[in-house]
Amino acid sequence: MKLNILIKKRIISCLAIALLLPTLAQAKWSNDWASRTQVKLDTTQTGADIKQSLDQVPVLVRLHTGNFPFANAKVDGSDIRFVAGDDKTPLKFHIEKFDPLNELALIWVNLPKVAGASKADSFWMYYGNEKATVSDDKGIYDVNQLAVLHFEDKNGFKDATAYGNPITSQGVTMQSGSVIGSSASFNGKSKIVITGTPANSISADKGFTFMTWVKVNAPKEVGSKAGVKEEAAKDEVLFSRQGSAGGIEIGMDASGLYVSLKSAKPVEVKSNVLIAPGVWHHIAVTVSNAVTIYVDGKQVASEPAAMVALDGDMVMGATASGEHFFQGELDEVQILNGARSAEWIKAEALSQGQDAKMISFAEGEEEGAETESASYFGTILHSVTLDGWVVIGILMVMAVISWIVMIGKGMIINRMSADNAKFTDSFKKLARDPGALDVDESNKSEFSHSLFGSHGDFKNSPIFRIYHVGVQEIKNRFGSTDPAKLHGETLSPQAIDAIRASLDATLIRENQRLNSKMVLLTIAISGGPFLGLLGTVVGVMITFAAIAASGDVNVNAIAPGIAAALVATVAGLGVAIPALFGYNYLGSQIKDITADMHVFVDEFISKVAEHYHA
Repeated sequence: MKLNILIKKRIISCLAIALLLPTLAQAKWSNDWASRTQVKLDTTQTGADIKQSLDQVPVLVRLHTGNFPFANAKVDGSDIRFVAGDDKTPLKFHIEKFDPLNELALIWVNLPKVAGASKADSFWMYYGNEKATVSDDKGIYDVNQLAVLHFEDKNGFKDATAYGNPITSQGVTMQSGSVIGSSASFNGKSKIVITGTPANSISADKGFTFMTWVKVNAPKEVGSKAGVKEEAAKDEVLFSRQGSAGGIEIGMDASGLYVSLKSAKPVEVKSNVLIAPGVWHHIAVTVSNAVTIYVDGKQVASEPAAMVALDGDMVMGATASGEHFFQGELDEVQILNGARSAEWIKAEALSQGQDAKMISFAEGEEEGAETESASYFGTILHSVTLDGWVVIGILMVMAVISWIVMIGKGMIINRMSADNAKFTDSFKKLARDPGALDVDESNKSEFSHSLFGSHGDFKNSPIFRIYHVGVQEIKNRFGSTDPAKLHGETLSPQAIDAIRASLDATLIRENQRLNSKMVLLTIAISGGPFLGLLGTVVGVMITFAAIAASGDVNVNAIAPGIAAALVATVAGLGVAIPALFGYNYLGSQIKDITADMHVFVDEFISKVAEHYHA
């Protein structure tokens, strides 16, 4: 008995778990958000190759047409939220740029913990809530991050940390299409100054970290010697800061990247790594008990040194005294109190640059409140930009016009052919009076007659209209077309030629009426593909411009934009191909009708000569 009770309890427990599993599997941070996408982290050798676990890592999430449906989010991105992998803990984030028109966004997310050598970590991005308000938390940086400059389009030279350090710039301009959004461009006479305050001072015992993306201008030629061009010697300072006991300068000279630490025991560390001009590189320098230089996340030089306290102004692009100005661009400047680890710096470099390997989006469609598998074609249409829709809209108008012309002209020509056949059969049966078939013309249009008119009087036959003109010419001369009512009256050769001229003129006008509106089909045939090509070229240009602006160069970023751009060409061909078939069919029918009219003119003149010529 007890065994049966125990079995029943187990069965009930299993059923309860089975019923709860779907609910648990669908559990979400909030059901107010319609959609979410999983963002994966890869710190293995195939990704960022980070071997140690890291704390408080701000990572860059790049959104573009290849990984995010901008149409499903609010136009300002205010409904975007980030949640940790447990799908419970909200993450702090900061939107640097959100451009729904060009479908490009740059968002910084603070990850409290990143596991080393793992692919298991991930976090969630939620979107699709019309009631959501702005939740752009700039507290993603910890207290040791003294200054962060994104060089955002809207804010320009503004510190993104909670310190909100006062910043001044002299001659520095914003440059779009940087490695991350926009950058600061230095012309060799410009600099940026972050005012030194007690809050952003650096103590000697904590150490120091400086990171930035840099692109160096090509050196200028100053002359030549023995046929070999000489280049200006470079001594350009990227960053400098002074204190009461010394200072630090980070710059480049003819031998490469260097760090000069000025103190009671000055140290100058040379990396012997030349920064190639015109290419973006990630530069980092840490100072604690040693000065260490990193390029693109890799250590290139290190020498023992003692840190000094720094409390003066932080200057970018020149020395504190205004010398050795830098020529080039800087992006994403970070100044930190304390020396960050080599793995932390590698994580920053490999999660931000164009060859970012640390972050990827889960394959497949985003999860939503109502999830349906979208077709590839639906995904492509979703990625079409505004300029593409403008071209497609024009092509749709052309398609509608061409179809109206083809259908309307086809109905008219079919009725004309039918009435021509009836009339010619009746005309061949005439024996005595060539004008016996003539009746008054209707004032109705060809199209209305094709739809509603009575066709017993051949009103849709262009041959009949030619016949009517010829009969009227005879009546104008004799008053009747019945030879029995004529009193020996005949037509001279000149009169017959005049009648033929009238018939030929009518034939030409009928031919013009037959070919009217056909030019609209030729425009659709020749103009449709060219308009589509225009839309494709513009779409490809915008796609590559967006890729250049976002810095995310991969197949997933390029493919949707290119595919969407090709939609315009497909639309152009969709307009041209039916129009081509319709034009060729209608053209052959018009040629047949025109040939029949020429034949009839000859037959009518022969009958006139037979009945009315002396």
